[in-house]
Amino acid sequence: MSTGLSIPLPRFKIQIQYDGTGFRGWQLQKKERTIQGEIEAALKIINEGEMIRIHGAGRTDTGVHSTGQIAHFDFQTDLDSCELKDAINGNLPRDIRVMECLVVPAEFHARFSATRRHYLYRCRMDDFLLDRNYTWHTGPMDCNILNQAAQSIIGNHDFTSFSRNNEDLDHRHCIILDSFWNEDGALINYHVSANRFLHHMVRYLVGTMVEVSRGKYELERYKNLIDHPAENVHIYKAPPRGLVLTRVDYD
Repeated sequence: MSTGLSIPLPRFKIQIQYDGTGFRGWQLQKKERTIQGEIEAALKIINEGEMIRIHGAGRTDTGVHSTGQIAHFDFQTDLDSCELKDAINGNLPRDIRVMECLVVPAEFHARFSATRRHYLYRCRMDDFLLDRNYTWHTGPMDCNILNQAAQSIIGNHDFTSFSRNNEDLDHRHCIILDSFWNEDGALINYHVSANRFLHHMVRYLVGTMVEVSRGKYELERYKNLIDHPAENVHIYKAPPRGLVLTRVDYD
C-alpha cells in the first residue's frame, strides 16, 4: 500500500571551473552558448535524454570566468560521485570542467545556502599579451589610491550607485567582508568578498576605482556614491575578461 510519500532524489553539489571567453554567461539562454546550458546538455546525455536542471550559486556575465562556481542538481544514478564527475567531464567542452562532485543533504541549495562569495579582478600594467582574455590592460596605477577606494566599501552598504536597476530586489544592501588590491609584478589584482553581489557590481566598482587611480574621478566623489547611493550616476564599468568568481562559502 502506497503511503503517498515521495523519496527525494540524491542531491549533488559540483564545483566548476570555466573559461568564460566563449560563453554568453552562466544562465541558460535560447540559441546562446552558456555554462548552465553546456552542463545540462552533458547531464542529459548521462540521463539518457532526460533533462536535469542545475542551480548555480551565481550568474556570471558574458566573458567572466570561474575557478569556484558551485551548482547543485538532483539525480538518481548508480554512479558514485567520482564516476559522475568523470562522466560529466567526458561530455563537456574543453573550456568547462567539473573539479569536484559531492553528495549533499537535500536541503542544500547552491545559491540560497551560500554565506560568502569571493571574486578576483586582474589588471595588467604592462604590454604582455598572452593573458589578454584574463586581464584588463589598464596601464600604470597607484595601488595606494586604489586601496583607499577599496577600503571605503567594507561593511554593510547600499550599492544602488554601483548596480543596474532590478525591480525584483527588495533592497540593494551588501555586506562587504574583504576589499583590497595587491601588486604582483606587472599585475595588480582586486580581491573582494561579500554575502552577495548585485548585477555588474564588481565591474562597476573596479572600473570606477581604476579611474580614481588615473586621476579622472575624484576619490571623495567615489566615496560619496557609497554614503549617498543614487540611480543613474556617472561611473565606469570594467570589461568582463579580468573577473573571476574564485570561491563560494557555505556554513
